[in-house]
Parts: sequence; structure tokens; C-alpha cells
Amino acid sequence: MGQLRRLFLGVPLDEDVRAMLAQHLQQHPFPGRPVPAANWHLTIRFLGNIGQIAMERLIADLDQADMGEKFEVVVGEMGAFPRATRAAVVWLALAKGRERLTELNELAEIASQGVGLAPEERPFAPHLTLSRVRPEMDVRADLAAYRLVPFRWTAGELVLYESHMGRGGAVYEPVEKFPLNS
Repeated sequence: MGQLRRLFLGVPLDEDVRAMLAQHLQQHPFPGRPVPAANWHLTIRFLGNIGQIAMERLIADLDQADMGEKFEVVVGEMGAFPRATRAAVVWLALAKGRERLTELNELAEIASQGVGLAPEERPFAPHLTLSRVRPEMDVRADLAAYRLVPFRWTAGELVLYESHMGRGGAVYEPVEKFPLNS
């Protein structure tokens, strides 16, 4: 069977935006254990543990797919999953780019099912995860205090990442990049 790899597809942030957003959030703290800025991305499709053959087939399918044009992404309001009164995750919504991210999710879903993965059961909700809250807590006051800064960048690629779990937390390694059209 071979070794399984923990994989997901995502859209990375522009490095300048990553640095500016990290600086902004240091000045405006929020609850929970922050996700390291190096790990920030917009998840398109979590794939889970898959083998080498399935990964290679997925890469081949995505290489042949029309990823569409590059597009602008703008972060929006802060929110929480499953809800603000009992938050487990604090995130930034997107004010712009949701439609194109949804299109990429649909392509990723087709490719994922094509290599035998089960369909994703949860509806796609594009967001940028900022922190994980344990135990869950009411973050309504934190969300109300957040001052929106519309950080923006041009998304130019879809990336297949491998997630390496360790004592210091997850490290995300790019495995393959799929450029969007100019």
C-alpha cells in the first residue's frame, strides 16, 4: 500500500499580506491559540491520509484542469465556528474572492472523488483560520472589538500541501503548485 500522506489543497496568502496581517493581529489580540502566520492559507479541500498512487493521480487530474484566472482576495469580518457564543475556531471571512474559491473547491472535489475519496459532507465556507479556542468560549466581545482592515492580494495558485504533525504543531509543506491563468 505504501506510506500515507496527510494532504490538503489550499490557496496561500501573499507574503507581504501575511507579514502585514501578522503585525496587525499582534496589536489587536484575539482569544485562543494563534495559528502561526507561516501556516495561514485558505483551505480549498482537506484530503486526509492518502497513498502515493492516489496523490499522483490527483496531481495529474489537477494539472489538466482549467483553474481559471487569477483573482483578488480581500479579508473581511472576524467570525467564529461553530458560533460566537461557543467558539472553537476564530477566523477571518472573505469580503472578496469567495466565488472563485468556491469554483476551485468544486474542481478539487471532482478531482478528489475521481481518486476515490469520499465526498466532503460539510458545506464549503472559505475563511482564514486565526486561532483554535480550547476550551470553547464566548468570543462575541472580541469579535465586536475587532477593527476590520481590508487586507488584499491576488491569488495566483492552488497548492497541494502535506501536513506534518509534531510536538511544535503542524508544519505545512508545499508538494505541488497549480498556477492560475494570467
